[in-house]
Amino acid sequence: MNLYIGREASKLWKRFCAEISTEISLLIDNWKYLLGGLIFQYIHGVAARGVHYIHRPGPILQDVGFFLLPELGQDKAYLSETLFTFIFLSFVAWSFHPFILKSKKIYTVLLWCRVLAFLVGCQILRILTFYSTQLPGPNYHCREGSRLATLPPPDNAYEVLFMNFRGVLYGCGDLIFSSHMIFTLVFVRSYQKYGTQRFMKQLAWLLAVTQSLLIIASRKHYTVDVVVAWYTVNLVVFFVDKKLPELPDRTNGTALLPLSSKERDTKTRDESHKLLNGNSVDPTDRRQRTQVNGKTPEDGNAAHVNTTMNGA
Repeated sequence: MNLYIGREASKLWKRFCAEISTEISLLIDNWKYLLGGLIFQYIHGVAARGVHYIHRPGPILQDVGFFLLPELGQDKAYLSETLFTFIFLSFVAWSFHPFILKSKKIYTVLLWCRVLAFLVGCQILRILTFYSTQLPGPNYHCREGSRLATLPPPDNAYEVLFMNFRGVLYGCGDLIFSSHMIFTLVFVRSYQKYGTQRFMKQLAWLLAVTQSLLIIASRKHYTVDVVVAWYTVNLVVFFVDKKLPELPDRTNGTALLPLSSKERDTKTRDESHKLLNGNSVDPTDRRQRTQVNGKTPEDGNAAHVNTTMNGA
């Protein structure tokens, strides 16, 4: 038993080290895209904080979702954030699964380059939208009478550029469209394309719908914010995905990981076996080749050989 555990642990460690080596080489080639995407996350946060300065509380707008879904109340408003945190952490954990599991279909660095491209595209549209028209926030801390509904004019640029945890949680004015739904839908669509478990894909879409309903029920967004997010994010992902180069599919043998000595020996034996049988090493070459006196005729002479063998 101990020998088996030790052998499996050794295999896992070798797999982990090989994966690290490959991902580091991919990171060296693509670090600019990752850094640009991360920097834009900060820019998006600063923009959301900036619109809070011009937010003016007012009567809550008439909303079909507010009429259909009962209000959760402040004591249960955490439910939507809890579900969003679960979705976020689950996707991050899944994106790093190639370091541990054998069933690898993605490269983590390339996946996050793609995800950040989707996020940036959606967030640019979001910034343009919520700066165009400021709606009175429906959230509890954004309503009339709340001291957090408005911010005093900043004394200097540092106040605007410096984002603290409290400012992220208690922002107002950045409504159309929902940032939570941007992340949720980008993650769900990415797993829909690159995930392997059908049940998990169905569960992911169910969680996305549940997240939408909880956001409205907790009065963090109007229904229009969620509806616009559903079609905008899907359209952005659809068009950006067409412009980006496709990820190499590891399940089809398009792997960047170095082969082990055992895998190299097996591949060499297979190629030698094919050569001895008169078959091409190239798996795309499926043509039948006939041997005559131990020799393989050229394609141009194949028809002549066949007719000779048939006595024609």
